[in-house]
Amino acid sequence: MRTSPKKMTAPGIRAMKARGEKVVCLTAYDYTSALIVEEAGADLVLVGDSLGTVIMGEPTTTKVDMEAMLHHVRAARKGVQRALLVADLPLGSYGGSVEQALENSVQLVRAGSEAVKLEGLYLDEIRAITMAGIPVMGHIGMTPQSVNVFGGHKVQGKKDAARALVAAGKALEEAGVFSMVLELVTAEAAALVTEGVGVPTIGIGAGAHCDGQVQVFHDVVGLWPAEFKHAKRYAQGKASFIRGLKRYVSEVRTGQFPGPENSF
Repeated sequence: MRTSPKKMTAPGIRAMKARGEKVVCLTAYDYTSALIVEEAGADLVLVGDSLGTVIMGEPTTTKVDMEAMLHHVRAARKGVQRALLVADLPLGSYGGSVEQALENSVQLVRAGSEAVKLEGLYLDEIRAITMAGIPVMGHIGMTPQSVNVFGGHKVQGKKDAARALVAAGKALEEAGVFSMVLELVTAEAAALVTEGVGVPTIGIGAGAHCDGQVQVFHDVVGLWPAEFKHAKRYAQGKASFIRGLKRYVSEVRTGQFPGPENSF
């Protein structure tokens, strides 16, 4: 008799580091993409505020608000069963006060997320959210919500800055995160952070020494037109879709579709 795969939890993700198991994370923003990512076997599904770029067509994530996040969490929730569903707290939903961060985290959980992710060293907020029973994923390195502060998407952790990243990682662990994203960080700095903390590091553009990896769905399946150094295309989704849809356009115009098998 076959048993169903074990449900992933925040403690389960954390325990993967001790066992030397790599954590696999992918983004999903709706029911269909969540179903695909779930069936592919991801451990974590992230409803990221990257939806601002790949879904809304904005140049950065900064225009995503709680209304948008709640909408997409509700949709993705229906497609995820085994994986742990994590939702981003968007810009402006934390940082004003601990109460603000907690209230918005509760909203995301009520919409269906099982954990939340926030960017930077908001340690009091992390403690309060975890105290309320909501697991938190940290995020350091290049934090996209602060793109205007950084002056663009720039690699972090070069030279002496690696020490600050290690200190930041340790502070996040002490505050109670169950894992942390390292984004656009030198491989050397990411290795130091990974060795220095007891929770999994999830890299995106942070080299092979991290305890896991996260990628944007549209990048790895080839739906996004641009290609990035930190990503790898495992499918050519856009090209495949266009080929198929051109056939549809042609068959409609020539009267081949719908045929008898498509009619009632």
